[in-house]
Amino acid sequence: MVSALTATRVIVVLGIINLASGLLVLFSCRCVPVLRFGKGLMKHGWYKGFYRLHGYIWWIFWGSVVVHAIFAIVYLGWPF
Repeated sequence: MVSALTATRVIVVLGIINLASGLLVLFSCRCVPVLRFGKGLMKHGWYKGFYRLHGYIWWIFWGSVVVHAIFAIVYLGWPF
């Protein structure tokens, strides 16, 4: 088993990864280029490369959400 301090650290780090990867998923979504602030983004090569990573970012996001939830439930308990 993992100590409570280590589990808490893992939960916090995965929470930060959840937030960051969630934002990356949002900004790599295909709806962004049609929005007013995103119209010119598809003209840039760096955004096209980032746009292609959308599917991989989802894997990172869901993987971290699942592990985050497992650690939280095991070490903090089910709240209901």
